Amino acid sequence: MQQHIDQTIWGNYQTDGFETISTHTPRTALDAFYLSILAYSDGNLAQAYTFAEHAVQKDSKSLLYREATTYLTRVIQHGTHHAYTSPAGFEAFIRGGGHILLYKELRASLRQIYHAYTDLHLLDIGTGDGETLLPALSDTIGHVDVVEPSTAMLTKLEHELQLRNITYRAYHQTLQDFTKKTHQHWPLIQATFSLQSLSDDERLQWLRWLQAHTDRLLIAEFDVPVFSAPLAPDRVEYVANAFETGVAEYQDDDLVAQEFLLPMMFSYFDRSTARMNYEQPIQQWVADLKTAGFITITTKPFYQYWWADAYLIDANNR
Repeated sequence: MQQHIDQTIWGNYQTDGFETISTHTPRTALDAFYLSILAYSDGNLAQAYTFAEHAVQKDSKSLLYREATTYLTRVIQHGTHHAYTSPAGFEAFIRGGGHILLYKELRASLRQIYHAYTDLHLLDIGTGDGETLLPALSDTIGHVDVVEPSTAMLTKLEHELQLRNITYRAYHQTLQDFTKKTHQHWPLIQATFSLQSLSDDERLQWLRWLQAHTDRLLIAEFDVPVFSAPLAPDRVEYVANAFETGVAEYQDDDLVAQEFLLPMMFSYFDRSTARMNYEQPIQQWVADLKTAGFITITTKPFYQYWWADAYLIDANNR
């Protein structure tokens, strides 16, 4: 039976802050982990570690709680570690676990769409090192433009494009910088798990730009639920349950756990730095795309991933 967080912890935290619950005796491992998250969010790393240790003591089988204590020890000693600081950690993450089938299904969906074109000029936004794009490419694509802000990933991507004799242009930029000097129009633009980096305030602005510069936009994103508040029990329960599964997929790979998964998980609750992603339900993506001016929008679930179901959104201007 799935555990639930003691709601009184949340109520007391909302009313009087972390100090009122810092001496709370957690009833369950999940309560202890929740207290660790609240302490981390308040910048109290020592308390965050202590409560994470309590979680391990109450549930020694949890891989997530063990990895959390290891990660918090590193943070106390060396400071916060950004999830994308280590290209090696991210690359190992996307090449293992559930990502293998996730990307396989996504590539199949993209390739099927590419086959409907002849000599297609494609723009890919946030291409990374090409893990999604390269295996999906078909002989119906005549030219590829790629936008990627990471130097390490773009270097690797360009090398692979050259090896495959693919005609391309590479832009070492964010989408925001790319759009400032670009007035081109593409028959097809795609963004696979990259537009979630757009903040809520700027998302519509860039969707409108995309609508004006393409006939068709493909977006791959996760259908994450809406939560009552960033630190509310329902959100922490969701994140903890999901990341327990995610960590288990890489339980023999400390690189992924400590260099990507745990930094990513704790970033959801870090109020001292800017957010790294702004995920939302698929139906909200659909609503935003309609507001941006796209006429026909369809959605297709293509994989049940441990974080959330993955969808391909197909937005057309006709």
